[in-house]
Order: sequence, then structure tokens, then C-alpha cells
Amino acid sequence: MANERPNILWICTDQQRFDTIHALGNPYIRTPNLDRLVSEGVAFTRAYTQNPICTPSRGSFLTGYYPTTVRVNRNGGAYFPPEAARKLITRKLANIGYDCGLAGKLHLSAAHNRVERRPDDGYRVFRWSHHPYPETFWPTEQHDYQRWLRDQGVNWEDAYGTTKLEGWDGGELYSPGIAARYHQTTWCANEAISFITEPHEGPWLMSVNPFDPHPPFDPPPEYLERMDVDSMPLPLFDPRELESQLAFQGIDHQTEVPRPPYEYDARRMIAAYYAQIELIDTQVGRMLDALEESGQRENTIVIFMSDHGEMLGDHGLLFKGCRFYEGAVHVPLIISWPGHFQAGLRSNALVELVDIVPTLLEITGLPIPNDMAGKSLLPILTGQAAPDHHHDFVLSEYRDTLARPYASRGSMIFDGRYKLCVYHGHEVGELYDLQEDPHEFHNLWDDPDKQSIKLDLMKRAFDAFILASDLGPERAERF
Repeated sequence: MANERPNILWICTDQQRFDTIHALGNPYIRTPNLDRLVSEGVAFTRAYTQNPICTPSRGSFLTGYYPTTVRVNRNGGAYFPPEAARKLITRKLANIGYDCGLAGKLHLSAAHNRVERRPDDGYRVFRWSHHPYPETFWPTEQHDYQRWLRDQGVNWEDAYGTTKLEGWDGGELYSPGIAARYHQTTWCANEAISFITEPHEGPWLMSVNPFDPHPPFDPPPEYLERMDVDSMPLPLFDPRELESQLAFQGIDHQTEVPRPPYEYDARRMIAAYYAQIELIDTQVGRMLDALEESGQRENTIVIFMSDHGEMLGDHGLLFKGCRFYEGAVHVPLIISWPGHFQAGLRSNALVELVDIVPTLLEITGLPIPNDMAGKSLLPILTGQAAPDHHHDFVLSEYRDTLARPYASRGSMIFDGRYKLCVYHGHEVGELYDLQEDPHEFHNLWDDPDKQSIKLDLMKRAFDAFILASDLGPERAERF
């Protein structure tokens, strides 16, 4: 396919769960444009992130390697390693003539108290906005979204929502935010449309990385107002978890004490989260329309995904941390290229986000390194392989990822039925049979009848992580 290199529109949301698309089974949310993308392409319904936190996930899926392999394990890292930067798919595509652009987040290194330090990432156009809010440590001139608001004559303090609702911890959560026309998600789409409709001498790649639906769950007022709060589902919760979750204290999570959904306005929280995704859907529609109107849709691969999920109250937890429930690690992944990829296919194969880079390498005629963890999805996309199998298992890891007190480390392996979660240095762990227990309520870690399954998964995970480890410089001589 190297002679017909396509454009690539790569949309990556932040902290969006797998179960947030109407066409893929969520009756509570309206996503007509994502539904349209599902009908035009392949929806991978069992896609998993390699880390449930931003930077390691992004460093992983942008290179095709596991986070530990590229030594990108933490949020807040001082820099993105130069040897990892050479593996970035955007750098590789820029080297062969792709014009690469970005709007929104990159988050390959620390973006708190500073403007993110860019690696040699291959982007010619770089419109940076880590999170939308104005900060004294982000001068407006270096925060492209805030500069755009200024140019529109919009003052953030005046435009942001004034109705504050008490959230999970008494703070301002699931309150209305800035109007849709001024929202960062809308701005990201504006920048994408400007980039993809400008003249290009060759193929292009556009990364669209909005901050939403990341907390604080503050959608535009007009999107929150149209939500039927009372009809929203409640988080997955078993009252016994108020006690069982206490066994995991000492393992880092942004929720320190589990809370049942009847202690806060859980339905409004979910409505606000869904409203953010409905805004994302609107902007996806605008970008798809721009491709069609500019005559580029037939030669453009569209990827829609998220870097990781959100607990959203499930099991008494909110946000993210060193846990591997489905809400945290199972993410949406849709890939479409009309006339080249199958349309309307739902693949239930186990896939990983690291599979995206080798897929793009194969499509563009670039070699796939032998040590790359990812495996090209092209055979499934083109119908040359059955859609029900890709990996025997998927992996996710957490290595002191958030700046939390316990510097936790954890590993997950999921073989399609059994999920094992090991918290290194702790006796407690998790084993779930998702065939019999899809909501992960019954921890089989100590079940005597499941010990052989637990040990087998431990060995497979141990082997996989060691086989994926970085061996250092290439061998020059025999010894």
C-alpha cells in the first residue's frame, strides 16, 4: 500500500470508557457520528490500553512498545526519552513525507507547572493545550487554546459556567462549563478542519487530542441541560465492596476511600460525563463532514480511540489509579478507511493499543521492527483474517505512574475470560472470570479451585513482560 499512502485522522480522547457509544450497546448516550464511523469501519470491541494513565499509555500507543520497554512509566516525567522519540510513529511518517499536525494534548512528559517539553515528534503544526483552563504557569502565548479564546474576545472567568454543583468530594464536579462554541473540544476540531483542508503536497496525519471527557466532568451547559439525568444508569456497585475494597488500601488510586453511589449524585455525574462525549461526537461529525466535502474521505484512515478509561463510580471508585477494572483499561477503538477496510464489522478479538503503530507501518510500507510489542491489525481490517482472534491475551501495567504516596506497581493479564491483577509487593490481588462475572464483583484470587489458573496467568504475564524488555544497544560482536 506504500504507493497509495493514505491520510490519517487520528482522534484520541482522554479518559473515555469502552461502553460509551450508542451503536456498540449504550442506550443512554447519543453518538450518531461515532455510530456512523462504526458503520463505515471496524469496531474493536475488546481493545485494551497498556497503562490506565495518560503518559505511559500515550508513549506506548504512539510507539508500538509497552511502557516499560520505552521507559515511559510515569506521569510528570522530566522528558520523553530520545531513544523512545525515534520510535514515534509521527516521527517515522514525517521522515517519509507525511505532513503531521496536532491539536490538544500530547502529554509525553510533564505538563504541570510548565509547558510540556517536546521531543523530536515529527509534528509541523503543533497547537498545544494540555488542559483547557488558564494557569499562571502557562503563559497565554504558549497555550494555543487560551490564545484562541483571547483572540475571540472571550474571558475564561466570564464564559465558564457559574452554576456550581457539589460533586463526589464536595468539590465542583459535573457542573456546566464553557459554551460548546468556545469549548476546547470544539477548538480541537476547528484546528483539525483547518489543517486537513489546507493544501498538502503529500499525505498528512492529524492528531486530534481533546482533554474531554477527563474530569472534572464539566460539559457545555447546553449539552448538560439536554441530558435526562433521572434515566441515567447507576455505577456498578455491590454493597460488600465497601469492605472488600479496604483490602487494597496501600495501593495508589485517586479514590482513597470507596463510596457507594447513593452517597452522591451518581446519575448526574454520569450524565455530565456522557454530555462531554456527546460534544465529542458532534465534533467528530464536523471533521468527517470536512473530509467528505474536501473530497478526501476515500483516501483517509480515521482512527477513534481513547488513551484509557474512567472508573465513573464503579466499585466505589472514581477517576484512575493502580487498578485494572474494565472501566479503567477497556477502551473504544474504531478504524475506518472506506473501500479498503471492512465496513460495519464488530471484531471481538483481543487487541491492544500498541497494535495501531504496526498497522500504520504496514499500510505505509515501512518495516515493522522485530522487537515491537504490537501486532498489525491490517489482516482483520481487510478481511484476510477472522475477526474473533488477534492476541491470546492482553497486558496492562502500572509502575509508580501517578505522584501518589505508595509508588505502587501492578500488572494485568487478560486472556479473554480470566483477568489477573498482581500488585507487586502486596499479598492482595485480583482474579476475575469475566465469562461468569462480567462486572468483576467476585474476586477469585484466594479460591483454591482457581490456583492453577492464577499461576498459569502469572507465568504467561511474567514471560511476556520479560520478552518485551529492552535489551539495550545492538550487539556489535560475539563478546
